Amino acid sequence: MSSHRRDSYFVCQNCGYQSLRWLGRCPECGEWNTFLEKEGTQPASRASSPVSRPLPISQVSSGEATRVRTGISEFDRVLGGGIVSGSCLLLAGEPGIGKSTLLLEAANAVAQQGKKVLYISGEEAPAQLKMRADRVRASSLNLIVSFQNDVEVIIGLIEEVKPDLLIVDSIQAVCLADLPASPGSVLQVRESASRFFSSIKSQNIPLILVGHVTKEGSIAGPKLLEHMVDVVLYFEGDRISPTRILRAQKNRFGDTTEIGIFQMVPEGLREVNEQEQLFLNQEAAYSPGNVATTVLEGARVLMVGVQALVSPSYLAIPRRVTNGFDYNRLLVILAILEKTANLRFGQKDVYTNVLGGLRIDDPACDLALAVALYSSLEEISLPSFAAFGELGLGGEIRAVPSLEKRIQHAARLGFNLILTPPFKGQRLEGTIHMVGDIKKALAFVRQISRGGIEKNE
Repeated sequence: MSSHRRDSYFVCQNCGYQSLRWLGRCPECGEWNTFLEKEGTQPASRASSPVSRPLPISQVSSGEATRVRTGISEFDRVLGGGIVSGSCLLLAGEPGIGKSTLLLEAANAVAQQGKKVLYISGEEAPAQLKMRADRVRASSLNLIVSFQNDVEVIIGLIEEVKPDLLIVDSIQAVCLADLPASPGSVLQVRESASRFFSSIKSQNIPLILVGHVTKEGSIAGPKLLEHMVDVVLYFEGDRISPTRILRAQKNRFGDTTEIGIFQMVPEGLREVNEQEQLFLNQEAAYSPGNVATTVLEGARVLMVGVQALVSPSYLAIPRRVTNGFDYNRLLVILAILEKTANLRFGQKDVYTNVLGGLRIDDPACDLALAVALYSSLEEISLPSFAAFGELGLGGEIRAVPSLEKRIQHAARLGFNLILTPPFKGQRLEGTIHMVGDIKKALAFVRQISRGGIEKNE
């Protein structure tokens, strides 16, 4: 192969790896025939930055972060109080889940506060965006919309408009014209995002990028983008159910345990203030396999319904299907019940579900799931009661964080019969029954199924 000019280098179109010579296979991502030649000298691997004199940590200035509140309380809750000026936020989710609707509503709410918002739409036609804006009643004069895909043109618009908030929908749709790669490729996404970052940081403008999610559940494009931004949010939901959950996977300026709860309605997204209407089913409370429990999401306690169905299996390997629970945790709880309570699930299909489409990983739900499994296995109808506690491998029931707060929340919702691990605290209203292991818990379940219970505080 003939030698190339010295004033050129080669770039992998898939991952952006740079080389002074052409390579058949990229050593970084392993793809074949992805190198294209670029003119100019190869950029340095590290960007030059001002030299900073080392200082003791006590002398480092901690400036107050200025936040832009969206006016949507559930959105601001997840962000920690609003979008920090000069920060970059990545909102990810499956196509059609409602990301653009959420951001258009947030953009309009910010614009109604007198702030200027620049909304870049790289995927939709003007008529499509206008239809959505009419549906969610987004009509503020401070909401400026542009339909662009060229990153350099967008940078020029930022300098011209000087917005208080910039939204780019989506990062997979925009591109740099001088890069030899198609929009949405790893190289384009990374370099386009870097170009946006350098622009907003210098002007102290908050930026929201939209990112799509692949079938495997990861953000389309480079995983590196999650490390480059300040906040990563996931917008989750089932297409069949109108419920939408906003979660923070990364937040440099707030808590990552808070969630925002929305419902998709014809007029757009509506905040859900009474969450128990979504996650509890009082009508099914007296049927086997239904138990209420609590989930701690940040500073908020949610009451959710846990369901279990145990039925005879006609397969060589019985089914284990879970919706909302961790699959491996379900297997552990089944093993604990078989070992310590002498229950048999080997020839049974097991199905578990969390009402409302909520995904939970709070260990306080272990006891409720174990009781629901036992109730369905033995066909025991239970009255409306709540249970929370973590199961140890030996069958012991362990205390969980904010236990008294959970009990008080359950009592406010009318749950006067509550099963908990042993604890020492203030006297609480209602019938509190404390049990130390799963055998005692199941004995209590048999007792209340017969209508005979005693108060245990």
